[in-house]
Amino acid sequence: MSSAGAGQQQFRYTQTPSKVLHLRNLPWECAEEELVELCKPFGKIVNTKCNVGANRNQAFVEFADLNQAISMVSYYASSSEPAQVRGKTVYIQYSNRQEIVNNKSSGDVVGNVLLVTIEGVEAGDVSIDVIHLVFSAFGFVHKIATFEKAAGFQALIQFSDSGTASEARNALDGRSIPRYLLPEHVTSCLLRISFSAHTDLNIKFQSHRSRDYTNPYLPVNPSAIDGTLQPTLGPDGKKKEPESNVLLASIENMQYAVTVDVLHTVFSAFGTVQKIAIFEKNGGMQALIQYPDVATAAIAKDSLEGHCIYDGGYCT
Repeated sequence: MSSAGAGQQQFRYTQTPSKVLHLRNLPWECAEEELVELCKPFGKIVNTKCNVGANRNQAFVEFADLNQAISMVSYYASSSEPAQVRGKTVYIQYSNRQEIVNNKSSGDVVGNVLLVTIEGVEAGDVSIDVIHLVFSAFGFVHKIATFEKAAGFQALIQFSDSGTASEARNALDGRSIPRYLLPEHVTSCLLRISFSAHTDLNIKFQSHRSRDYTNPYLPVNPSAIDGTLQPTLGPDGKKKEPESNVLLASIENMQYAVTVDVLHTVFSAFGTVQKIAIFEKNGGMQALIQYPDVATAAIAKDSLEGHCIYDGGYCT
């Protein structure tokens, strides 16, 4: 008992066994794959939680079965070789929790909805139909919602159950969407997949950005179908668009990023902007901008049509 090592081992044995193990002294930014690699010889890992603690050098690993966790702790308690990840000695003990309960953002709680981040692409590069095709290989996709966040282009994909979602995640996480499904200019398209806390997505209409495959009667956002609205003719015999308090802006010559904030600034000059939605289409960008009334929308449309957001003819 004189050395710290003996004390450490003593401590391990006096703990109540749990199928969740607490690992300390891990290398910086230790990945889930590295934890799984270390632990999988002892049994099936059903959950992990990485980068825990102030120094992000601790983790939790949950085995399917208590005996698997016990066998790992026992093995390293009696082994002359310590557990190591990237050459660092890792200390293993039972956790005082019996299962890993993740906060909602961590993406490790298994669920039926996947959060997919598509790296290396602009939103318009990967259509919702391609996403649907890729994920349908694993089972019936109920709903998809896509959006742009700071993390990049993301999609929520809802399956009927968590088993199907897990299968899709395990098969596709870290993989790329096949080249032949992507536009030529896209060189890489990596999928990063975690579980979402959502269980049922609220899709209001079918569009470029959202689909509900379970509800064929859901209304279609007019922007999702080109040319379905019958134009009315103005007094001069030219096509006259039906007036609306929502504008559809198509932005061309996209040399710079155009965000919701940029659009809000530009369109707020004419009145209160209630809502903005952005989506990518045919390599360009489109946005829906909602004003409180038709008159304000009409003024904004007349003033901004054909103008550029940035000097030099960019983002028309």
